[in-house]
Amino acid sequence: MADSLSELIALYGGTFDPVHYGHIKSVIAMAKAAQLKQVIVLPNNVPPHRPQPDASSEQRKTMVQLAVAGNPLFTVDCRELERDTPSWTVATLETFRREYGPEQPLAFIIGQDSLLTLHKWYQHEKILSLCHLLVCRRPGYPLTLPEPGRQQWLEDNLVTEAHLLHQSPCGSIFLADTPEYAISATEIRTRLANNSPCDDLLPDSVLDYIRREHLYQS
Repeated sequence: MADSLSELIALYGGTFDPVHYGHIKSVIAMAKAAQLKQVIVLPNNVPPHRPQPDASSEQRKTMVQLAVAGNPLFTVDCRELERDTPSWTVATLETFRREYGPEQPLAFIIGQDSLLTLHKWYQHEKILSLCHLLVCRRPGYPLTLPEPGRQQWLEDNLVTEAHLLHQSPCGSIFLADTPEYAISATEIRTRLANNSPCDDLLPDSVLDYIRREHLYQS
């Protein structure tokens, strides 16, 4: 349970196959923009919107733990790895809402690419009743939604002042002007399979672990 109901807690889910600087640096930038002191990282077990990961759940958990070690902003929560069912975002948000109560400000961090496809997510209409959405920039993705109705929904729920997110439990969308990192896990896996360098794409501790575990080899 949080000590202060005015302190926004943010959740950040992903497959993290592997975790890389595009994940970590984007969230650090979002934390600054949204005045966050705590981000809970949630590795997915069975991602519903993409192919199954190459690395095991345990390996992906370890990589995330290595990537955020020593940074007090982050904690790692493995509840999704304990499920055999798909990692539906709404189900995870419901568990946090039950734990923290109805008044705690909660947020879920996504990329602009995910905002564009949010209407396809399982029970997407419930999400803003459970949390705020904090949206990071992604290279090549527009800042507006293609259909007028969805764009109106975005504008109706948009806030531009971060402090407002800390004053209500849910219901707002915050588009942060975060740096755009052109890094993808697919690119990293391809580089590793080809024995190409990728030291600039992910932390040394994660890269060392990948090499020890012989992950992503062709």
